[in-house]
Amino acid sequence: MERVFIHEAESEICGKMAGIITTPTGFDPTKEKLPVIVFLHGMGERGNGSPEELERVKCNGIPRYFCADPDYKGLRVITMSPQCPSNMFWTHLIYPLMKWIKDTVKMLNGDEERIAVTGLSMGGYGTWNLLCTFPETFCCGAPVCGGGISPLGYSLGKEKIRVYHSADDPIVPIDESLAMVEEARKRGADVTFFGYDHVGHASWEPAYGETDLIEWLASQKRGEGK
Repeated sequence: MERVFIHEAESEICGKMAGIITTPTGFDPTKEKLPVIVFLHGMGERGNGSPEELERVKCNGIPRYFCADPDYKGLRVITMSPQCPSNMFWTHLIYPLMKWIKDTVKMLNGDEERIAVTGLSMGGYGTWNLLCTFPETFCCGAPVCGGGISPLGYSLGKEKIRVYHSADDPIVPIDESLAMVEEARKRGADVTFFGYDHVGHASWEPAYGETDLIEWLASQKRGEGK
C-alpha cells in the first residue's frame, strides 16, 4: 500500500471530495487496525481536488508533517486530510465530509474507537462542527484558531478537547474559541485551552510544531480519560 496517496469519493453537494491519506511503513489493513487523525485545512488551501491543487493541503498542520514523513515521531497512525472545494466552507459539507471520513476509515480498517479530528482557522470551525454534530464518532478533537455556534455545544458532554488560539489573532478573534470552550465545559466536556500572545492568526505553528498535540491525538481512545 502506498504511504501517501489521494482518495476520492463522489458527493451530491460538491461532485467529489478528494483528500490526502498517509499510512505508516509496512501498514497492512488486513492485519493492523490503527488510530486515525482527520485534519481540516484553512480557507487558503481550498481547491478542486486535483493532484496539483491538493498540494495546498500539505502547507500546514498534520499533512505538512506526515506527507514529508508518514512515520512522523514514530507514530503508527493513519492521517486523512480532505480538501474543501474553492466555493464552499466546511460547514456547508458537514454531512458529505462525515461520509467521506467514515468510508475512508472503513477502507483502511481504521480503529473506530480512535478517530481524532483537528483543524485550523476554517478547519477549526469545521472541527467544532463535527464534534457537535457527531459526538459519538470522535474520541477527541483539537480546534485551532476557530470557533462555532456555541448553543450547538449541548452535545459535547463526553468530549475530550484541546483548543489553541492567540489573543492577538486579527482574523478570528479569540472570543470565538472562548465561547465554545465555555459552552463545552458547561456541558461537562474535558476541555484544555492553550492561549498564545504573539503569534497572530498562526496558532497552528506552535500548536502542531511545538507541543505534544499530535501525540495526544494519536493516543486517545473513545471512553477513556486523558
